[in-house]
Amino acid sequence: MSSEKLDQEKGTASFEEQRQIDLVNNTNARIQNPLHGIPHDRLFAQVEEFVREKGFDDVALFQKGALIPQNPKNFEEITEFDETDKAVIRREITHKWDQPRALYLTVILCSIAGAVQGWDQTGSNGANLSFAQQVFQHPRYWLVGAGSKESIFGVINSAPYISTALLGCWLTDPLNNFFGRRGAIFVSAIFCTLSVIGSGLTQTWPQLFVCRLLLGIGMGVKASTVPVYSAENCPASIRGGLVMSWQMWTAFGILLGFSANLILFQIGPLAWRLTLGPAFIPAVPLIFGIYFCPESPRWLMKKGRYQDAYSSFKRLRNTELQAARDLYYVHRQLQEEFAVLRGSTYITRFIELFTIPRVRRATLAAFVVMIAQQMCGINIIAFYSSSIFIDANFPEKQALLASWGFGLVNFVFAFPAVWTIDTFGRRNLLLFTFPNMAWTLLAAGLCFLIPSSNPAQVPLTALFIFLFAAFYSPGEGPVPFPYSAEVFPLTHREMGMSFAVATNFFFAAVLGVTFPRILSAFGIVGAFGFYAGLNVVAFVMIFLLLPETKQRTLEELDHVFAVPTSKHISYQLNNFLPYFFKRWALFNKNATLELLYNFEEVESITVFEKGAEH
Repeated sequence: MSSEKLDQEKGTASFEEQRQIDLVNNTNARIQNPLHGIPHDRLFAQVEEFVREKGFDDVALFQKGALIPQNPKNFEEITEFDETDKAVIRREITHKWDQPRALYLTVILCSIAGAVQGWDQTGSNGANLSFAQQVFQHPRYWLVGAGSKESIFGVINSAPYISTALLGCWLTDPLNNFFGRRGAIFVSAIFCTLSVIGSGLTQTWPQLFVCRLLLGIGMGVKASTVPVYSAENCPASIRGGLVMSWQMWTAFGILLGFSANLILFQIGPLAWRLTLGPAFIPAVPLIFGIYFCPESPRWLMKKGRYQDAYSSFKRLRNTELQAARDLYYVHRQLQEEFAVLRGSTYITRFIELFTIPRVRRATLAAFVVMIAQQMCGINIIAFYSSSIFIDANFPEKQALLASWGFGLVNFVFAFPAVWTIDTFGRRNLLLFTFPNMAWTLLAAGLCFLIPSSNPAQVPLTALFIFLFAAFYSPGEGPVPFPYSAEVFPLTHREMGMSFAVATNFFFAAVLGVTFPRILSAFGIVGAFGFYAGLNVVAFVMIFLLLPETKQRTLEELDHVFAVPTSKHISYQLNNFLPYFFKRWALFNKNATLELLYNFEEVESITVFEKGAEH
């Protein structure tokens, strides 16, 4: 072997070693493209080997597909492309929302899953006004004291979240492993159908408690799988806008639940049964519709089923060229990922959430964004708004109307995030909305100091609660689930998302159990003030610990989360804060900000559009 060839191979080995090190400890914050700098002949040979190994026929198509992500900004100069090929890529840039029916069908079904989730969450809100009186009057429970009733009341409301956090979320990994994304969603829809029907037919509070525990299993599997399924199917340039449909339509489901509460509250003792039971309605089309959607190509590739993955990509992209491009680019990025991250067994994957630096940082970020959703106080409104308003001497109808208005605002103001989550960014949406949620929640609490005889109390309280919802809906509302679904590597995605959703629902359960006691101890004003303070704490956590993920492919995020947490915190304190002060406090238009991430070695297929930030 010649010395020149030997040096070349040593250089290649050194380059690959450095790339692997960067995925563990990316101190230079460089985002790398596995196709960057490869000569045409060598790239074509690699593609030909891939095509032969995976059993494909059209070598030329995959070779053209590999040229696009290698240098996408200069695709007009690639001689292998004819005018038809170039027109396809141009249209992808100028018409990014022009996507195939199969992709939008997938998003619609995932939206239905979100609506199921929302209705399940708020059915108990209106039921709280009647089920407690009826159930606790049962002869078997006459010995239950006032304090015990209060605890049981909180536990029943929190039962789905307890079950989700302790069992439902942790079933996600094995169900996804054996049945795929679609199979796991199907199982979750079955649980969400039968359990709510059972809830409406129960006769005692233990029966209701068990049915709501079973509901939690379905909610946990669904919430852990649907955002991941959407994220893996959607193009990176609009991934946030499409994946956030989960939370937006969860907000719509919350509105449906509040609407049912408002319509049925006058029925009397049966009202709670009719508010809990009909939540099965949106689950039915999910059961039958999910198998009309393509399976996740990335899940299929993880299982080695490349032919099926290519078939899915062809349904999810407009042309075969785009499908071939995405299949090969994801394959090469997964090769990089699998070289470092294994995730071989169930227990190993869980332990590695906290031991592998790249995965640990994703776990921390997902934990922060998920727990912040409970810290912000949104669920004290979703769970207990009707009861809070009744305790504040609102007439029953006005209390339900105020809750319904909250649900409407929560849904309508989620729409702006569809367009801003992939441009303004996940992190910026959170940093903008949390301070505003803090002051509006505090103001809503202070309104309860107004005497009930004053006609201004009801509209002012409702106004600030609506403003709180308006700030929540485009920020902490839609961001946590898409963010958590995209930050983990494929090897740990199901387990990581399970942990993230379990975190969210565990603290939702804690909130549901403790809020009646907090309300009793602090009063309404103190309780609202307490959660306003938690909004400030969550803002600081997000500022220091949450990297931005917009417009990056799922595999490129391996490099983002390989950047040490200490480096990220140092950048925020030593670079961003001084810049922000100079630019917006001193109004220095010449202030410049040194960027944290270095994209010199990657020209992502997701950063085509004008104005995209590097």
